[in-house]
Amino acid sequence: MTTAPRAIADASGILRTPRDGRHAPRELVQRQARALGDPTRYDIFRFVAEARGPVRVATLAEYLGFNHNAVRQHLAKLTEAGLLTEERSSPTTTGRPPLEYRVAPTAMGSWGAPGPYELLALMLLEIAEGDRTPAQAGADAGRALGATCADGVDPLDAVEAEMARRGFEPLRRTHGGVTELVLQRCPFLAAASARPEVVCEIHRGLAAGILDGMGADQQVRDLIVQPPAEAGCRLRFEARPPAPDLAP
Repeated sequence: MTTAPRAIADASGILRTPRDGRHAPRELVQRQARALGDPTRYDIFRFVAEARGPVRVATLAEYLGFNHNAVRQHLAKLTEAGLLTEERSSPTTTGRPPLEYRVAPTAMGSWGAPGPYELLALMLLEIAEGDRTPAQAGADAGRALGATCADGVDPLDAVEAEMARRGFEPLRRTHGGVTELVLQRCPFLAAASARPEVVCEIHRGLAAGILDGMGADQQVRDLIVQPPAEAGCRLRFEARPPAPDLAP
């Protein structure tokens, strides 16, 4: 009897299956269910899912009342199961930057974690309740997010992290002196295909608002929109012009 290849989720949350991918979805669900069968790991997963930004080991240790090593062991299980992703924070001081965790894109909308459409729906409700444009609603939400970021966090890292949280799979690059985030996936395919002037403008405003809320030196230059089925929209950034001198 042959054994089906075991699905392995890498640090990006992307499922890799040796030889035969037909068993991947089933085995992924099984692995995630086993990981979340432990009450502490389920508690950690929900805490990270409900956080507004990436979560560090120290934050979880304080929340749970556990030592750091115990928390790391649980995080390793959740990461291996493709439920969380692990990354290094932006360096702000000397020494090795701490690890940070967020819900993996493949786990969004599952196991009680908010999905990308749920996040979009909340912003659409705000638009429906007032007279703001999609860009203004997105900017308001972004400023609130930016205001919660810790001191020393790079503003573009914060934008990239929020786009990752929403399922866009962003890739940062610099081309011709312009820094941009390439959104490699559109998590709102149906909605963006029907109303790009709403969905795309919400997220352009969201990025701009995060930078405003953090008092960043950068601002959103523009959003180059691509067909949602192809993805690859590009958020481009530029230096914010200096404030005018109001001195007499």
